Amino acid sequence: MQSVGPYRFTHMLGICPVGKVWAAIDGQGRFVTVAVLDAAAANTPGWRESFAGIANSMSQMPDGLTFSYADFAAAEPWVAYPAEAGAGGEKLFQALGQECQPVPTDEGGTPSPVSGVPQPVSGAPTSGASFEPWAPHGGPLPVQPVPTPQPAVDAPHSPAPADPLPYDPFSAPVRLIEPSEPPRRRTGLWAAVAALVLVAAVGSGVAVWAIAGNDQADPGPLPNVTATAVPTADSVELGLKPWAQAAPYSPEERALAVAAPSLVFIEAVFTGYVRDAATNAPVRATPITFSRRCSAFVVTPNGHALTSSSCVKPTEENVRRIALDTVARILVREKKLESKQVESYVQTNLAKTRFTGVDAGTEPASEIYGQLNTAKGNVTTDPAIPAQVVRTLSPETGNIALIKLARENLPAVELNPSAPLADGNSLLVLGFSTSDTDFRTASYTPQSRLVSISGTGRRGSMSIYRINQDLGVTSHGGIALDPNGRVAGMIDQDQARPDRANRAVVPSSALDTLLREAQVRNALGESDNLYRSGLEAYFAGQHSTAIAQFDAAAQNSPANLLAQAYRQNAVERQQWSRTSEGSVWPLVLLAAAGGALAAGLVVLVVLLTRRRRRVG
Repeated sequence: MQSVGPYRFTHMLGICPVGKVWAAIDGQGRFVTVAVLDAAAANTPGWRESFAGIANSMSQMPDGLTFSYADFAAAEPWVAYPAEAGAGGEKLFQALGQECQPVPTDEGGTPSPVSGVPQPVSGAPTSGASFEPWAPHGGPLPVQPVPTPQPAVDAPHSPAPADPLPYDPFSAPVRLIEPSEPPRRRTGLWAAVAALVLVAAVGSGVAVWAIAGNDQADPGPLPNVTATAVPTADSVELGLKPWAQAAPYSPEERALAVAAPSLVFIEAVFTGYVRDAATNAPVRATPITFSRRCSAFVVTPNGHALTSSSCVKPTEENVRRIALDTVARILVREKKLESKQVESYVQTNLAKTRFTGVDAGTEPASEIYGQLNTAKGNVTTDPAIPAQVVRTLSPETGNIALIKLARENLPAVELNPSAPLADGNSLLVLGFSTSDTDFRTASYTPQSRLVSISGTGRRGSMSIYRINQDLGVTSHGGIALDPNGRVAGMIDQDQARPDRANRAVVPSSALDTLLREAQVRNALGESDNLYRSGLEAYFAGQHSTAIAQFDAAAQNSPANLLAQAYRQNAVERQQWSRTSEGSVWPLVLLAAAGGALAAGLVVLVVLLTRRRRRVG
């Protein structure tokens, strides 16, 4: 059974010269119809844009035909309509001027097998595999050729009639003289005149409507809307724009939109003294300070977040190693050590030193700060939020830490402890990254990437999953997402790699276990539910509802900048929809009235000409 996106085809419903309509079901067993534009048509200039533009326009109209999902950028663009919408796929092709022919059925009414079953447009065949709505696109669909009109076949000629019989005036009792017919009533002429009057009246009314519409208040500048109505929301300072990192209105955009507000940049700052282990004498008189930077995500509205324990609570040996590395680089700047000697200095002194607090018997001081949306290093005041470590698991048993940010009403994300993870599956990962080379002044923004699980490993009694790519050195503690924007796992360092790259995923079941041990319940707040309701309405084209929900979510949780951005997107789409309806449809109706008027004139001329001929 073949598929596109989250839909598995069951049988073909119709076929037209440029595409096909399929019956399908989604992952929850709901029925839909899917209109698929053939590759040859999609590659013909204008067809892909028309397909996308008509689908979007139909969804914007009052009581319009709203689609569930669409992928206009695929090799073979497709649009899925819920079963409740009726023949949605056929209506889309009809709007494009293409009539779909129904697929023949057998005697029982079941559609007969149809050749040319399409290859998957978004993912491999789903039989026996988990659903991955953001899987790679497959090969092209076969194109149904445009039917070639066949020449008309001449009808068989009847043989010529036989010669008539001799005329006999008395053979048939018929009247030899027929009375004249009464004059014919001019019904057609009066009907044409009445039709012309009606059309003229309608045309005048439509013209007045079109002209009056121009006197309405200007709704303000409109967004630069393309065929796919890509939202902008440029006025909101965002760390991540889901519609820019994924295809607009795709499952990827939805997942990123749901989860991204909960992502947090973490900086842990450690301060202490490197001491000689035998004498407790400081190696340097001044304290040593260094930072660890990573990602995290909020799991309760009151500020609980999960991250990597090696970032916020590294082991004593690891802290000592980093402190010695910092000392060695200070010595390089002081020209007391060469750069190539840094690693040997660390290895030589690792067993001979300790890293302590102000007093030899105390722990080094540590501070943790979190920033949402966008972040800069070395920030310890607003917008940075102080945080404390609540509970940790060591790198050998999970490398997970639970921290508490000192702020309420933060956007949270849901865990999915039963998320299926398997070798070869695709995952959408989300974490903080930077392209800056200066560590002291670097800026960090959320980034996402589609990766694949390339293998498995063990960490104590727990399984971990290796991935084929990473987002950068600060992405550990970030999120691996399921298709609904829930947490399938946490990004972590692969300790088996020499470079310890962030190419491992700790399953969400382990995260859930740590929360339960800490007696912390993963839950969404009121603003989170409002925001998700707004997203549902937004992606369904219900702009007024979406605007109201996003308004409430943004007021309850000001840190959720995506709620403000999607509200603006919904306003822009609503303006575009209303302007399109107010400017296009009166003109369309006026053109139709003009056509009807011209047709009526032709009919009237023909009727008058025939009447004159009869009179003459």
